[in-house]
Amino acid sequence: MPICQNRSVIITGAGGGLGRAYALAFAAEGAKVVVNDINLPAAEAVVAQIRATGGEAIANNGDITHYAAAGEIVRQAIEAFGDLHVLVNNAGICRDRMFASLTEADWDAVMAVHLKGHFCLASHAVKHWREQSKGGAQVKARIINTSSGAGLQGSIGQSNYAAAKGGIASLTLVQAAELARYGITANALAPAARTGMTEDVFADVMKKPEDGFDYFAPENVAPLVVWLGSEESQQVTGRMFEVEGGKLSIADGWRRGPEFDKGARFAPAELSGVVQQLLAEAVPAQKVYGS
Repeated sequence: MPICQNRSVIITGAGGGLGRAYALAFAAEGAKVVVNDINLPAAEAVVAQIRATGGEAIANNGDITHYAAAGEIVRQAIEAFGDLHVLVNNAGICRDRMFASLTEADWDAVMAVHLKGHFCLASHAVKHWREQSKGGAQVKARIINTSSGAGLQGSIGQSNYAAAKGGIASLTLVQAAELARYGITANALAPAARTGMTEDVFADVMKKPEDGFDYFAPENVAPLVVWLGSEESQQVTGRMFEVEGGKLSIADGWRRGPEFDKGARFAPAELSGVVQQLLAEAVPAQKVYGS
């Protein structure tokens, strides 16, 4: 039996790239899909492809960065399919600049689509699920967020993007801790795949091979997203999954490292030796991308 039979899902940025792969994979596993993309013709093309194989889907081009519009996306999903079970926050943009050249507009645009977009839809979805839970329903809802390796360890020329993606990672941890009581899980992905955002920057590396395994195909990420959206993942929450090709790993988040306790206040002059000792004991951080 398909693992998402009769579950309904909203996927943002689903007109192409990873979002399109997710939409097709969810539909193949029995889900009813809201294909959200600011490019309505692209969303409608994905819907047509799903319907051609007997699936159920509707297109939506609502603006995820506006709170009221996000509420309308959630409302449309519930009206069309009777309920909402899964939210996949996937939409994103890049405005890459070295930090010294970054403009306020570059910063605001990336924060709006990534960080605020993740908040707006999840806020409306969570209010719906909380109401169901308080009414006595057994909720098995899913929030699947999209972070990035840039958000986990930084990326040269992407301070705005890295900050937004790091914020999404932290948001996921808090959502998981707060929302478990309502039957809602929250997990995040750091995918590496060929998409509209990565093709220009990594065109040579991510080029589709003429034959053999297509390592950077977005379809390689989709199975995990579908599984996380299913009822089978109920016990998994607050995790960050890295997916690349055929590789799957769970990222290890911030945690307290080596510690030195003087038992009293430090004098500034004392700290050089203490900090050097702690740095010698600490596990080195992964390198920032591009450094």
